Order: sequence, then structure tokens, then C-alpha cells
Amino acid sequence: MTFLPRNKKERPRSTQLRNEATPAEKKLWYRFLRTASPRWNRQRIIDSYIVDFFCLKAKLVIELDGSQHYNETGLIEYDQIRTDYLEALELKVLRFTNFEIENNFAEVCRKIQFEVEQRQKTI
Repeated sequence: MTFLPRNKKERPRSTQLRNEATPAEKKLWYRFLRTASPRWNRQRIIDSYIVDFFCLKAKLVIELDGSQHYNETGLIEYDQIRTDYLEALELKVLRFTNFEIENNFAEVCRKIQFEVEQRQKTI
């Protein structure tokens, strides 16, 4: 599937999220994904969801989660519903914590690159 649904009403919010990126998002974008191949998008709209990072060629989504994602029951459930929906679109979702970005950055980058390579072999 190369077409992904996109709710264009979410565009102002995605632009705002791009302009107000968290420190972890900035680090991953500027130190790795911005120049990685294949091409990545940040704050990409997929249906009514806005994902942190998206690679169409690998059909891969990366979500960075702050501590609130693990403490608030509503967010845990929302994240699961969102992941299930994205996986139904044949996308793979990788989740990393802000702690992992800050403390294990090289390993996070290796995991992302490995997953991109694996997905490109099977797509």
C-alpha cells in the first residue's frame, strides 16, 4: 500500500509539533534521521494521527515517548489503539523512550537502521 489516509485538518497541529519539537525529537532528527536514507518525515499525518517520524519506503513509524506515556492509563490505551491502527495499515511502529534517546542514542540509531534494512528486504 503506497496511499495512506491523511486528515488535512491536522496540518496546523503537525506544523506546530514540528516547530515545538522535544529535545529528544530534535536530537534524533538532527543527528540521525534528517540525513538518513531512505528519506524520513517528521510529524507526518496518517489519517487523524500525527506520528513523530515516518519512512514511507520502509513503512516504518518511530514514536518517542516521554514518561507520561507510561504513567497515564489513558495514554497507554491511546498508544495501543494508535499502534493497532497503524499496524493495520501495514506499518511497523518502533517506540523509544526519551531516556533511551538521551542515554543509548547509538543503540537506538542501530535499531532503526536494522529495522529499515529488514523492512526494505520484505516490502
